[in-house]
Amino acid sequence: MTEGIFMNFNTTELSGYLQIFWHFSWLEWIVFSLIINVFLYLFSIGLYLFIEKTCPKSRLQEKNHPITSSDFYLSILTIACNCLVLLLGVFLWKNGWIEVGNKESAVWIVSEVVALLLLMDLLMYFFHYAAHIPFVYTLLHGKHHEHISTNYLSLFVLHPLETIGFGVMMLVLLICYPFSVVSISIYLLLNLIWGTIGHLNREFFPAKFDRYWIGTTRFHNQHHLDGSKNFGFYTSIWDRLFGTYK
Repeated sequence: MTEGIFMNFNTTELSGYLQIFWHFSWLEWIVFSLIINVFLYLFSIGLYLFIEKTCPKSRLQEKNHPITSSDFYLSILTIACNCLVLLLGVFLWKNGWIEVGNKESAVWIVSEVVALLLLMDLLMYFFHYAAHIPFVYTLLHGKHHEHISTNYLSLFVLHPLETIGFGVMMLVLLICYPFSVVSISIYLLLNLIWGTIGHLNREFFPAKFDRYWIGTTRFHNQHHLDGSKNFGFYTSIWDRLFGTYK
């Protein structure tokens, strides 16, 4: 009985927050989007540097990729593109293309987060594979692969069309199914953390995680060394199924 009251309270409270966001002006949404995306950018850099300082494991490659001004400016452009994707999502939400679910039980949230991780992993696998088609690679993805080794900006060194492409895939899923705002928020946080860990120059995960088909740091680092393998992001499932695992 208490749990039911607690869940109803959470749902009511969440609905109240959504109503506040619903009444935001576009200027408020632009400011909110900038604040959130700058915060996540700084959080990723801070997490990378913290793990780099505290992780006792040896480097995967001898040196980190050097920080360059061009990479910094491109990472700032990535923030701007992520803001644009968020604003596009708001537009779709306000015009009824995206609906937000209201099922807030822990089991349901976990199920939705797992579904988002697996579905986005599959979509990103094909998107990433397509980015390695020679002419697409030259136009879009080659800049990211200049980082054969990595640094704290590597996650954000992307062509604007890549950043927007990743965001559009996410929006397509949200159009197709009314995921809870809690599930979406957890997924986006996990995505940022996973991307940060994936671009470390030290293996973050225990070695046995490879056996669980998890996309470890070494798994993605191997992709930076050999661009014909390991296109997955959160898992190695699709690479194993489609014969691109190394």
